[in-house]
Amino acid sequence: MRYRRLGDAGLKVSAVSIGGWINFGEGKVAEETARTVIEKAYDYGINFFDLADIYGQGEAEKQMGAILKQYSRHKLVISTKVFWPMSDDVNDRGLSRKHIMESIEKSLQRLQTDYVDIYFCHRPDPETPIRETAQTMHDLIEQGKVLYWGTSEWEAWQIAEAYEVCHRYGWHLPKTEQPQYSMLWREKVEKQILPAAAPRGIGIVPWSPLAMGMLTGKYDEGVPEDTRFSREPWAKDRYLNEANAAKVRSLKPIADELGITRAQLALAWCLRHPNVSSVITGATRPEQVEDNVKAAEVDLNEAMIARIEAILTGANV
Repeated sequence: MRYRRLGDAGLKVSAVSIGGWINFGEGKVAEETARTVIEKAYDYGINFFDLADIYGQGEAEKQMGAILKQYSRHKLVISTKVFWPMSDDVNDRGLSRKHIMESIEKSLQRLQTDYVDIYFCHRPDPETPIRETAQTMHDLIEQGKVLYWGTSEWEAWQIAEAYEVCHRYGWHLPKTEQPQYSMLWREKVEKQILPAAAPRGIGIVPWSPLAMGMLTGKYDEGVPEDTRFSREPWAKDRYLNEANAAKVRSLKPIADELGITRAQLALAWCLRHPNVSSVITGATRPEQVEDNVKAAEVDLNEAMIARIEAILTGANV
């Protein structure tokens, strides 16, 4: 495994990480399988495990926390998030000081830890001033309950404002942004988010770098039964069309030439950018972890990146 700094922070995270969005806390993965997946990830050198309070309404944090408890805490980088409604209560949502302060306590309890390494603001909150949110994150870091804070799916101007507010008042600066980013979902990140984040020392940790499985090639010939696209039509509608399918098929000869899978190629492509600190992957089977971690060792040269770009922009399809 290779490790990268989280932006310009001293913290180092595994280039490939494990997320708990769709795999944990909702009964989609059996308990023993979930444990095997996490243990396999740890054995392969993954140290970064990403969660959110909304995943399974807290159940993902509970499940992951119980599994990770067997390891020395200093060897783990655990992140979680706050924003989405956790009940019907009017204040049990958003990025107000009240909700953040109460949510971190609940997340720490579920995770069975005294602190989280990274605390993400899961979406921007139009009803709360960025200054209020930033000061609250600063206070949590001062209290030792959070070590670094970041954003997820924020607009470039919001990331810039959060940074500038913190810089102005001497508060702890945001160190990471977690956007959706992949070969098939790239324009906003490359044209807006990276230009805002990179000069400010903010590392990118993309979610869905495999385009919800589309980039693995499993949908080359349609939608097999018992796959994510068969269970979740919204995911299929987002990615499965003939143009994308043609691109994914055209990537296979490049992956074959490199002796890797298309999933590894897609992850390595995300990691080609030095400001990408880690790619957050999902896994429902241990063998998926084994496949994904190998992407950290793949180096794409300029000629290979140019060939991939030609395919993604339609010139080679």
